Amino acid sequence: MLLEETQSELLDACRRGDLAAQRNLFDLYKDRVYTLALRYSGDASTAEDVTQNVFIKLFAALTTFRGDSRFDSWLYRLVVNACFDQKRKTRRLIPLVDTLVSYLKGPGRGPLEDLLQSEQTSLVRNAIARLDPDFRMIVVLRYSLGLPYEEIATILDCPSGTVASRLNRAHAILERRLRPQLGPSSAKDSQ
Repeated sequence: MLLEETQSELLDACRRGDLAAQRNLFDLYKDRVYTLALRYSGDASTAEDVTQNVFIKLFAALTTFRGDSRFDSWLYRLVVNACFDQKRKTRRLIPLVDTLVSYLKGPGRGPLEDLLQSEQTSLVRNAIARLDPDFRMIVVLRYSLGLPYEEIATILDCPSGTVASRLNRAHAILERRLRPQLGPSSAKDSQ
C-alpha cells in the first residue's frame, strides 16, 4: 500500500510539472522501458529511440492517466505502441534479443555446450523475429517480462482469451519453424 501511495504522490508531482519528480519517475522506469523496447526490436539504438519517445509521450499524456489500471500496465501500453510505431516506420524485420532457449542453459557447461546453446539461441531469435508483430509482442511480454495473461491483455487492450490464443498460435508457429533445426523434443522444450 505504501508503494502505491508513494507512486501516486510521484505521479501527482509529475502532473504538477515538478522536474525532480519527473526525473525520479524517469530513473525508476527507464531500464524497464528500454529492456522491453530492446527485447522487441533487438537493436540498441532503436530501443533508445523508443525509450525517448515513450517518455516524451508519457510526460505529455500523464494527465490522461486516470488510475483505472496499474501505472505499469499503462506505461507498458505506451511502450508497445511506440514499438509498433517504430516497426511501421522502419518496415524492416528486426531480430528479437531475448530468446526462449536461454532458459535452458545451466551452470557448469563446457565450451561445446555453450557453442550449441549459442546456435540454438540464434535459431530461436530468427524464428521469433519472423513472427507477426502482434505475436512477437505477446511472446516478449510473456517470456521477457514474465507478465500474466491478464496484464498482457490490459496492455494490448484485448481479452485475455485473445492473449492465450495468440500465444498458443505463436508457440505452434515457433515449433513448426524450429522442429527441423532443433529436433522434436528441443522445439517443445523451447515453448
